[in-house]
Amino acid sequence: MKKGTIILLVILALIALFVFSIFGSYNSLVALDENVNTQWANVESKLQRRYDLIPNLVESVKGAMAQEQEVFTAIADARSKLAGAGSTSEKVEASNQLEGALSRLLVVVENYPELKSNQNVTSLMDELAGTENRISTERDRYNAVVRDYNKAIRTFPRLIWARILGFEERPYFEATPGAETAPEVNFD
Repeated sequence: MKKGTIILLVILALIALFVFSIFGSYNSLVALDENVNTQWANVESKLQRRYDLIPNLVESVKGAMAQEQEVFTAIADARSKLAGAGSTSEKVEASNQLEGALSRLLVVVENYPELKSNQNVTSLMDELAGTENRISTERDRYNAVVRDYNKAIRTFPRLIWARILGFEERPYFEATPGAETAPEVNFD
């Protein structure tokens, strides 16, 4: 083979390698992005379950706790904020606000012995506790896929293609400040 032909073949091979690198990077970034979207949908479905349980719980305890209007107002405000949230960060913030309002409700409920013996309230509280556990699990899974995605778009050579193709870093689902301290609820 002639020297010019060999150089041309090497250049074509490098171009082909470059093109396949772009396609491979793009496809893997799309797959990671879809993993983040799917996991966020899982978080949202659990948040929706909690959102749907709250009116039943509030109605069950409202009559016995008429003087605790501030708690009910905080829950209603948080639910409205969650319903109107558009971005992921707005939804996280609204969810954390709702979680705080629910924690206050749990603390208040323990001060009413008649509520502790109400089967409907107990059942709803159990459902809510189960939902909170599922939300926690889905948050952890979401944060894991966000970590993988963010790591992928920040490592070389994908970093180059991620920037060119418009892939942006995704936010983690972070707990509200003070969330590490659980409210004390005692039904005894």
